[in-house]
Amino acid sequence: VDQQAIKHLTLVLLPIVIGFSLRSLVNEQHASWYSWFLASLTGTVYTFGFILMTPQLFINHHLKSVSHLPWKFLGYRFINTFIDDLFAFIIRMPTMHRISCFRDDIVFIIYLYQRWVYPVDTSRGMASEDMAR
Repeated sequence: VDQQAIKHLTLVLLPIVIGFSLRSLVNEQHASWYSWFLASLTGTVYTFGFILMTPQLFINHHLKSVSHLPWKFLGYRFINTFIDDLFAFIIRMPTMHRISCFRDDIVFIIYLYQRWVYPVDTSRGMASEDMAR
């Protein structure tokens, strides 16, 4: 399911990244080819970072269960998301990086939604860890 999710998202988002890069080349002014290449590569890295964050969402949807998604993971994800958002508002940074911080929020909200909608199947491995607490 992981590989399938990565493959599908790559097929959908790769043309968008290429289109964004070409639009940037045509419509925006860059200091040099190196500047354009670096900006395009940064957008690509942010996009594939998003792609690598989402397989867990596909696993949860495929299994209709969140038993392999422990509360400890969600706690760490919440802290990471909160700190990213805090720094995105406080520190001056490029818009693309700011957007990449908020994409984490979208994934985190979907994690929470799945945790609310899908039952915890105690017959799966990680469920006993959550139920023990």
